[in-house]
Amino acid sequence: MNLIEDLTTNPGITRALPEAITDTLLMVSVSGLFTLAIGLPLGIFLYTSAPGGLRPMPVTNRIVSDIIVNITRSIPFAILMISLIPLARVITGSSIGPLAACVSLTIGTVPFFARLVETALRDVNSGKIDAALVMGSTRMQIVSKVLVPEALPGLVAALTTTLVTLVGYSAMAGLTGGGGLGQLAYNYGFQRFDTLVMLVTIVLMVILVQAIQWIGDGVSRRVDHRSAATAGRKARRHEPKAAV
Repeated sequence: MNLIEDLTTNPGITRALPEAITDTLLMVSVSGLFTLAIGLPLGIFLYTSAPGGLRPMPVTNRIVSDIIVNITRSIPFAILMISLIPLARVITGSSIGPLAACVSLTIGTVPFFARLVETALRDVNSGKIDAALVMGSTRMQIVSKVLVPEALPGLVAALTTTLVTLVGYSAMAGLTGGGGLGQLAYNYGFQRFDTLVMLVTIVLMVILVQAIQWIGDGVSRRVDHRSAATAGRKARRHEPKAAV
């Protein structure tokens, strides 16, 4: 009874928690959408412009890969987030709040997602690409009809991993005024020594991560035609043979 009473009377839970959940979901969804829109084409470009790719561009690929992607990935997110506050003010008109935090969240996760996309595309069987080239398919057709559909399970898994990373980054963004569960845990759980708020925040973060991972794994299995074909072969193998 004491726990229930504490949950219903604690202002950090009854007043601040709903807004914090909304801000966290806003940051993860908006940043995830922009990360997908920017990171997917960037990852495709890294794959196709690499030496031996569909359109080799060694110099441009090296510039984008080493200078833009690798340097951005090597900067710790806390430092990147603080350094991007002026840019967030220019884009969103404010340096605090969930929308302002989406700027640093997007820039911080786009290179990470692009690398995962590049890795997923590398796992596509090169024989299917060669067959499409022999049939006279254009580069755009190969990308849209062969590469992306064949790598779709890996791309879904990459997006799932990126969204889970965004949940952790959103908690860090709360320390600089981004809002969300991270700011709630810092303001109430740390500064006010409210253990209950801290525990509730941790539980909600775990539930959110588990939900994203569960949904992502389910979608990845559903779009994986290879696992469906394997399951079909196993089912036919175990079918009873007809009597002679």
